[in-house]
Amino acid sequence: MNVRQLVMQAVQLGLIITSALMIWKSLMLVTGSESPVVVVLSGSMEPGFYRGDILFLNMGKNPIRTGEIVVFNLDGRDIPIVHRVIKVHEKTGVNEVKILTKGDNNYSDDRGLYPRGQDWLNRDHIMGRAMGILPQVGMVTILMNDYPQLKFALIGLLGLLVMTNKES
Repeated sequence: MNVRQLVMQAVQLGLIITSALMIWKSLMLVTGSESPVVVVLSGSMEPGFYRGDILFLNMGKNPIRTGEIVVFNLDGRDIPIVHRVIKVHEKTGVNEVKILTKGDNNYSDDRGLYPRGQDWLNRDHIMGRAMGILPQVGMVTILMNDYPQLKFALIGLLGLLVMTNKES
């Protein structure tokens, strides 16, 4: 393999990565969500959503209402949570909203998950509302998180495929 082919394959790999990032950022702008796609990681929302389901999110401008399924981030936690809104308190004139959530498969509300001293979520915690689902496709992500060596093997395999691709 000559240097020119090697450089071309490296450029192709860079274009693939750049394209994926551009698509992700475009989805962020269109949906108004910092994470337009999330994977359900636990069984707390069964039977509505199962572990490994992919959810498509949209934030929108409409007020959050009881019964909606939202994805939220808590201060000090890296992993977002997918749960249903069970109570909403709005203060008129102040534009303040307090939200309480619960997993459909859980016995109690999420106050035990919130940081100490926090009894409600506010709009800043909400990443988006579930607008669509792709069942079980996210199991690949869960497997890669559970088995990190699988993640590196897959990345290596994809890199190898790009580098060994022969164009005429």
